[in-house]
Formats: sequence, C-alpha cells, structure tokens
Amino acid sequence: MFGDKVLIDKDKKGNTRPWKEKKIDNLTYAEYLYLLQVYKATRVEKCGNILTFKETEKGLKLHQTWFCKSRLCPLCAWRYTMKNSYELSSILNLFYKRNPKSRFLFLTLTERNAPQGELKETLTEMNRSLYKLFKYKKVKKDLLGYVRSTEITVNRERKDYHQHVHVLLAVSSSYFKKGHYLSQNDWSILWQKARKLDYKPVVNIKIVSESEKDKSLVAGAKEVAKYQVKSSDYLTDDVEGDLEFLEELEKALFHKRQLSFGGEFKEIRKELKLEEREDDLVHIDGKEDEESSESVKQVVYIWNNSVKNYVNWVD
Repeated sequence: MFGDKVLIDKDKKGNTRPWKEKKIDNLTYAEYLYLLQVYKATRVEKCGNILTFKETEKGLKLHQTWFCKSRLCPLCAWRYTMKNSYELSSILNLFYKRNPKSRFLFLTLTERNAPQGELKETLTEMNRSLYKLFKYKKVKKDLLGYVRSTEITVNRERKDYHQHVHVLLAVSSSYFKKGHYLSQNDWSILWQKARKLDYKPVVNIKIVSESEKDKSLVAGAKEVAKYQVKSSDYLTDDVEGDLEFLEELEKALFHKRQLSFGGEFKEIRKELKLEEREDDLVHIDGKEDEESSESVKQVVYIWNNSVKNYVNWVD
C-alpha cells in the first residue's frame, strides 16, 4: 500500500531531480499519443511508473524501473540527456589523454527552416550531407574525431521547424597552420556544397581555448548531448497545435540517432563498450550496482495519480 513519503531524489549538487515534473509531462505526452492513435501510447503511459532505488551513503541510486525509450518521452529524453553527457565526457577524457596536443572546435550548422510536412525528408538529407562534409579533403585531413547531434525547435507562428546541427570536432594541431585552417566562411561554403543549397547558410565555428579547455569541453559535451526537441515545444496549452507538431516530430525522429560519432571518438566508444549500453537508462553513469541486494536497503516509489507524485510503497 502507499506510504506517506513522496520521492525526494537529489543529485551530487543537492538539486532535487525532476521525477515528478517529467512524469506529469510523460502522461500528457501519452494522452496526445492516444488522441493521435499511435500504437505505443499504452507503453509510454506505463513508463517509469514504479521506481526501485537503493539507499546509499551518497543518497538514492536508481536500481530498477521500466522506461518506454521513446525519443519524445519527457522522462526518457531527460535520462538520455544525462546518460549521453556522461558517456561523451568519458570519451573526451580518454581521447585527450591519448592526444594531448589535439585541439577542439564547436561547430553549429544551420539552414532555412523546414516547412510543416517536410521535416522527415529534410533530416534525412541533412544526415547524408553531413556524411559528405566529413569526407571532404579539406575537412578530413586534420580531423581526428567528432560527435554530432541534431536539435529541432518549433516555430509555432510560422508552423515550421528550425533544424540545426551541433558538432564537437577534435583536430590535430596542424589544423591551425597556413593552408589547413578553415574560417567560418570556408565552413559555410563547404556546408552549402554538401547540402546543395542555392543560398549561403549561416554557420558558426568556435575554437575551444586552451586556457579553458576542461570547462569548455564540458559545456560543449552538454550542448551536443542535450534534448533533440524540448518538450515545451510540443506540450503547451494549445492542444490542437501540440498534436499537429507532435505528429510530425514523431514521424521525423523515428529511427533517428540522437548522437553520431566518427573517427577516434567512435573507436573509443566501441572500446568502452558504450554502444552495448545505449538504451540502459537506469545506470546512466555506466556503473552497475556494486552492493548486494542483501546488504543495501531498497525503497520503492510508485506513481500516485491522485496526488500527482511518486509515493513510497509499504509492504
């Protein structure tokens, strides 16, 4: 039966993790899927209903639950973002130990917004164009590794989508020599060529400074690993508009990877066996439970719809 304690799960900084808020959004998302008659609605509704934690000296540690793994599920998207940020930081740390003279760049590639009804095709073409971009001789000759993600924001007034790509690049020190360096204008020309655009796209390229490398890399990793689409873009008070945008986003993101790796980043990811844990949203830090279930107390919280919160379960 339900106890009298609501879930309070804090991170290392003492901030309360937003389980309650994400579950409420998850249920709204599931309701929309029912209205759109999407087959996975029931699966989404059950996402994270029962949370089993282990009580440790550092606080609660999620031990077991069931996630729907839908890309637009607010609960799962939140867990994927934390997981991706941790894994990307692990890859960057190992890469930098092996390549201490390497430099890092943060690249943002944009283009004109995709009209309603064309997002899926546009994302497919962008992925093909990115593959071309990284194969160009001017880019490839100094490129050691990269990770990229696509972010989408919804323009509700114009009813279109601003799709853009974030890329964290690792290059050899020779990249900054004469004849190797690519300016912002060079990147724009190359992206225009790869995308076969009849206009010059806006591109932004930033160098991660040597003096702030650690801090900047963490920021870059978080930027690349963040949500593909913020739930606030399709979960608002405008139900009719939400359904219209959500239907398109569901189709466009179906079977689309959140992160894509290349070069040494891809090799290190394989070496660390991170691809084997790609959908493990419970152990987001890659660590299995070290303590035995006999020696560590387990606590269970179940979603109680009447109080709109997770409440502890008492046998």
